[in-house]
Amino acid sequence: MPLLSNWIRKESAERTKASFPELFFDLVFVFALIQLSHTLATDFSLATAAENLLLVLAIWWLWIYTTWVTNLLDTEQEAVRLLLFALMFGGVLLAIALPEAYGDHGKAFAGLYCTMQLGRSLFTLYAFRQVDRASYLTFLRITVWILVSSLFWLLGAFAALEERVIFWAIALLIEYTSPAARYWVPWLGRSPRETLHVSGEHMAERCALFVILCLGETILTTGRNAAEHMQSSTTFAVFCSAFLITGFMWWIYFHHGQQKAADRAEATSAPETVAHNLFTYGHLPIVAGIILTAVGEDFTLSHPGEQSSMKNALAILGGPALFLLGNLWLKLAATRKLPLSHLAGLVVLLSTLAVVPWQTNIAIQIVSAATLLMVALWEYFALRRTGAATA
Repeated sequence: MPLLSNWIRKESAERTKASFPELFFDLVFVFALIQLSHTLATDFSLATAAENLLLVLAIWWLWIYTTWVTNLLDTEQEAVRLLLFALMFGGVLLAIALPEAYGDHGKAFAGLYCTMQLGRSLFTLYAFRQVDRASYLTFLRITVWILVSSLFWLLGAFAALEERVIFWAIALLIEYTSPAARYWVPWLGRSPRETLHVSGEHMAERCALFVILCLGETILTTGRNAAEHMQSSTTFAVFCSAFLITGFMWWIYFHHGQQKAADRAEATSAPETVAHNLFTYGHLPIVAGIILTAVGEDFTLSHPGEQSSMKNALAILGGPALFLLGNLWLKLAATRKLPLSHLAGLVVLLSTLAVVPWQTNIAIQIVSAATLLMVALWEYFALRRTGAATA
């Protein structure tokens, strides 16, 4: 028992800080998300987008639930670090399998995913044994839900493409609805509210660092693509607009919303519920928007002067729109105020879809950059003038 109790994160100022093993772990999952953006850029269609959406949801769920575990466990302990390194190794293999998850590597992807989910959950279950009965029972329920979803992951891995998509969608539905159902299990019932002793500040920092890594990887990917197309006279202009889009995204997320989310998560009397709203679900569209934005920038760099299509525009405009939608929810949940600047930005981006047939890819991307600039400036000056979260 004394050894196990040492695995639990202690109540102290250091509890709120992300550790180096956690940051090292994050790099693997950013690599996985970039793998998905490359796959989408190569073959972007409604069918491919729907298939890859399931993979984005899977990668995010794997990452965010590991983040919950490292929020509760002490990553300075050797056993917890070994868990993270094992998950990192599995994550690299998972990322390698991603491009062919609906092809020859489907069994490898599903097997790795289920092994990582179950292995992490069983480890945490063991860590709380004889230490915290309520948390132990919560993770017992979580493990049961993961076992059920794993059945559908594995069934899908051995099925044809159409059935695979259906089975994997059911698996993700089970996983994403489990917190809302409070992990209800026969004979055990529901998990009591606020069972897990969550550090909201730690969750906020982990998600913020993950967003930074995603934005940084987007810049690196855009720079690499720009170098491949530098012979075009418009490449420099496209790269500048892409760089500005990333910069505006950073400003919109970090200038106001991220700190408010951290304050809200730390000050609440219901940290577990708030953490689910702000981080488990709230950050998903933000990360997905960054990935889709990278896909759109790849289209523009490859064919800047071409007349845009609805397919290209959905990536070029849809990425920033998803990002704004995620930030709108984050700030609304954190401040209880609707950010009007974000709502206006969404209206502009959606309205631009009406003029897609008459515009080039670079023109659509410039509209995206200008819209994000408008949102950033509107929010900045509104907050300076009123100090209220109505920007």
